[in-house]
Amino acid sequence: MDQISELKTEHLNARAAYRDSLFREPRLHHLFLELTSRCNLHCEHCGSSCGDTPQTDLPAQAVHTLLEEVRQQFDLSCLLLCITGGEPLPRKDFFDMMSDARDLGYRWGMTTNATLIDPAVARKLKDAGMRTVSVSIDGLPGTHDAMRGVPGAYERAMHGIRALLDCGRFSNVQVTTVVSRRNIGELEALYEILRNIDIDSWRLTAIEPIGRALEHPELMLTPDDHRRLLSFIKEERLKGMPLEYGCCHYLGLEFEREVRDWYFLCSAGRTVASVMSNGDIGACLDIERTPKTIQGNIFRDSFTDVWKNRFSIFRQSLADRSEICRSCPSKRFCDGDSHHSWDYENDSSRLCMRGILFP
Repeated sequence: MDQISELKTEHLNARAAYRDSLFREPRLHHLFLELTSRCNLHCEHCGSSCGDTPQTDLPAQAVHTLLEEVRQQFDLSCLLLCITGGEPLPRKDFFDMMSDARDLGYRWGMTTNATLIDPAVARKLKDAGMRTVSVSIDGLPGTHDAMRGVPGAYERAMHGIRALLDCGRFSNVQVTTVVSRRNIGELEALYEILRNIDIDSWRLTAIEPIGRALEHPELMLTPDDHRRLLSFIKEERLKGMPLEYGCCHYLGLEFEREVRDWYFLCSAGRTVASVMSNGDIGACLDIERTPKTIQGNIFRDSFTDVWKNRFSIFRQSLADRSEICRSCPSKRFCDGDSHHSWDYENDSSRLCMRGILFP
């Protein structure tokens, strides 16, 4: 083993020890609020299958009650409130809710398709206290519109990004791209577009076998595609470009620490919790929503009590649930990989990088 691999192994062991400490003492750092399951687009890879599931909104009063409880029970200086949907902006009470969150002392950011953002909306987002924003761009215009299911979605999203950048004073305007067989050939061309509009970061992640994407196996990346994606990110990061791979998946010694700022750790239910548009309490919003993974509901349970006394499914080794994972030589670092790509019905990983990136 060379010196770099030895150093990475040392870091990965430390990361694993930290993960194990979170099993015993979880620390809430990210609280996701799914304000609505409604969306003005219909994306073929949507992890939440928006538009195909019952449309619900998390009531504003319930949001306020939840935020007041969390403010009293947790340290807001260590917590980021992450707003998502569906698409949050169609809610008529959106800015009232987020101004309330600002006044309660929350730092907050949002995930959006940006098609509803113009200069006036960008200024209102700034005034309501938004600090970070992640906008989805999934390829060149034709590809993006096809994946998003609405003609003109690309141009409207780019107008939204420009409005955010022109408004200024956001700490991070990020573009997120879900890379699939449909758009992997457009990475270089898309990069040339994004580098010229001065975004703060570009986050790329492979399409995941979750939500509506399960209906489109033809979009899943091949092993060569995965390596091409990660090599692209690694090479551009070496040039100092602000690219990163998503938080998902243990990538092996070749790519760990090369494509994101630190090492793999699935934080679902350990530092990450979410409240869904129907009030259900869970971990990462991309996780399959089943009786096993839903831990409570804010309309009948205290969020604080659920966080402190439930979530046991996320605070034990995921790898121990699978015979394949239990015997894997990478178990210490991977621990079953990401919860969002875990098949809870069959207790197996739907996407494992072993055999794709490392032996």
